[in-house]
Amino acid sequence: MSTRVRSFSKINLGLAIGPSRPDGFHALTTLYQTLAAHDLLTIEARKLTAGKSSIILTTNDNRVPTDQRNTVWKMLNKALSGKPPVEVHVHIEKRLPVQGGLGAGSANAAAALIGLEHDLNQQLPGAERLRIAAEVGSDVPLFLVGGAVLGLGRGEEVYPMPDLPETHCVVALPSLGVSTPQAFRDWDSRHAESLTQAPSSDRLKELSRALSACLCEPHSSGVFSLGEDRPGNLLLALVRTGIENDFEEVVFCQHPLLGDIKRILVFSDHPEQSALYAALSGSGSAVFGLYETEAAAQAAEERLSANGIASMRTKTLPRKAYWRTMIKGSTKG
Repeated sequence: MSTRVRSFSKINLGLAIGPSRPDGFHALTTLYQTLAAHDLLTIEARKLTAGKSSIILTTNDNRVPTDQRNTVWKMLNKALSGKPPVEVHVHIEKRLPVQGGLGAGSANAAAALIGLEHDLNQQLPGAERLRIAAEVGSDVPLFLVGGAVLGLGRGEEVYPMPDLPETHCVVALPSLGVSTPQAFRDWDSRHAESLTQAPSSDRLKELSRALSACLCEPHSSGVFSLGEDRPGNLLLALVRTGIENDFEEVVFCQHPLLGDIKRILVFSDHPEQSALYAALSGSGSAVFGLYETEAAAQAAEERLSANGIASMRTKTLPRKAYWRTMIKGSTKG
C-alpha cells in the first residue's frame, strides 16, 4: 500500500528580524500562510520483523538530494528512531521551486511524516511531532498546523491564528537564488548597533501584538467588520498593522530585480487589479501578491510575463482545507 500526500507551500505575510541568539539563530516574528500550490509525495512503508529501519528517497528533480541531507530523510529518521523497524520508500515529485522561499523542502518533511503515519495507521503524539519538526528545520513545524500560523523563536514556535479567507495569490519565480545566511549577515551589518539593544526585541513583541490583536478581535462572517463582506478587508486590516518583511531591506539592495517585481505585482493602471498586499517570501527569491479577484491575479501574471518573469497562480489555503485535502489518496501495492 502507498499513500500520496500533497506537500503544500507557504508565504510569509510579515517577518520581523530580531537580535542574534546564543545558538547562532536570529529571533524572529512571522505570520506564515499556507498556499494551495504543492509538491506531491508518494510514501510506501513496510514493517520489518528484524533489522534496522531504512529510508529510500527518489525524485523527479536532480537538484533535490536523496540522502541524509534531505529534510524528508531527517524527519523520517527521527520519527523512526527507537521504533520497530520499517522500510520506507518516498518519491518526491517536485512542482515547486527549490530554495525559493516557499518552504518546499520543509513542507516535504512534514508531508512525509503525515504520509508515513497514514500508511502505517500509526500516529505520533502531537507534541512529539512538533518537537521532531523543530529539530529538522525552523519552517517545518508550521506545516503541522496549516492555515495562518504565528511563528516565534527562530520561526519554529508555532501558534495557529484565526484563518484568513481564501485569497487569490500570484507568486513570481525569478531565476536567481538568495542566500539566507548571507541575508542575515547583511542585516546584521546594517543593524549592528540596534541589534544589541532592547528596541530590536521590542519590535518583535510589537509585531506579535499587532498580528494577534488584528486577527483575534471580534468579527463576523469570517472577516472583520470593515464594510462589505469581502476577503480584502481582512488583508487590509493586516496591512494597516504595518506588516512587512525585514529581509526586503537587504535582499532588494543585493537583488534589485526583486524590488522591481514587487512593484509590478502591486501596481496596475487599473486600480481594481492592484495587489491587496505584496512582499518577499522568507528571504526569497519568491515574491508574492494577493488579489481580491481572479481577474486581478491573472492581470498580475500577464504583467510579469510581459517583463519576462515566470510565475504561478494559486490561492491561500485555510487550515480546514489544508488538512482536508492533504491526503491525495492511497493505493494498494
